[in-house]
Amino acid sequence: MRRLLAILLPGLLLLTACGGSTAEPEPTSQSAGDTAKFDTLKLTDNGDKKAPGVDFPKPFEVAEPTVKVVAEGTGDTVKANQIANISVLALNGADGSTLEDTFPSEPEPLELNDDLKTNSAVIYNAFVGAKVGSSIALAVPGQKSAPAASPSAGATPTPSAPASPTQLLIIKVLSAGDPTPVLDKPQGETVTPPAGLPTVTEKDGKPEINVEGAAAPTALVSQDLIKGTGATVKETDTLTVNYVGVNLVGGTKFDSSFDRGEPASFGLNQVIKGWTQGLAGKTVGSRVLLVIPKDLAYGDAGQGEAKGDLVFVVDILGAK
Repeated sequence: MRRLLAILLPGLLLLTACGGSTAEPEPTSQSAGDTAKFDTLKLTDNGDKKAPGVDFPKPFEVAEPTVKVVAEGTGDTVKANQIANISVLALNGADGSTLEDTFPSEPEPLELNDDLKTNSAVIYNAFVGAKVGSSIALAVPGQKSAPAASPSAGATPTPSAPASPTQLLIIKVLSAGDPTPVLDKPQGETVTPPAGLPTVTEKDGKPEINVEGAAAPTALVSQDLIKGTGATVKETDTLTVNYVGVNLVGGTKFDSSFDRGEPASFGLNQVIKGWTQGLAGKTVGSRVLLVIPKDLAYGDAGQGEAKGDLVFVVDILGAK
């Protein structure tokens, strides 16, 4: 979803502020804005893995954020709280040039949850009630160039902000389904780790790590203790996990979501390299032992009480 958000976020924020309905969604998708602008838009469907052909008079401009189903699909109706899997073609409204095309890639998930409903009811209502196979057009107004700021005496003039054209997005709903529930604890087959690693026991439902006799790692160690049966984790996923971390030298515990009493959620590409590399390719439901060299953790400086080579036990409870 990260790449898609970079495209959609400006439109989502603008649509939050426009005058679309915020009521409970009707059985069919709700439009918003000056939808007559889409009357001259022509789409040529090229399947699910190739962007549609898009023809429209240029320049294409809207004065307010505008969204509408422009080609209705024949699949099931998308429901609230489902995940819609979508592909996006983003075009420059001035000349029709392609800004982004995700059709050749794997579909991007869009969660139709309460957060989206609160932050952008218009986008939420456009998707909820649409049919799988539909193409939704979203137009985001361009920005006029900002006047240059007057320089103070002797200062270099500040250049004006450049104008930007209307952005036109064609979003195809490829499928929709209910999200996979987040697990309460690991689920899968117990794995016996090789000798020489830190040992892990469990007390009162919490894993405990014993580093006695464990050698400093020469490379990242990512060892399943429980092999989960869920989806395979990707580097771009957002994970829900329980974890505990200790220093390899001395075994001092420096962090534990178990002690806080609730799992943590984060983007796997937004954490230390040892986590990103060590958890990508694992499966939901797994309990993973990570022994991380300091260069894949916080380096020589460390962070807080986390210093040098680190050891984690991570329960992967969900991924999206």
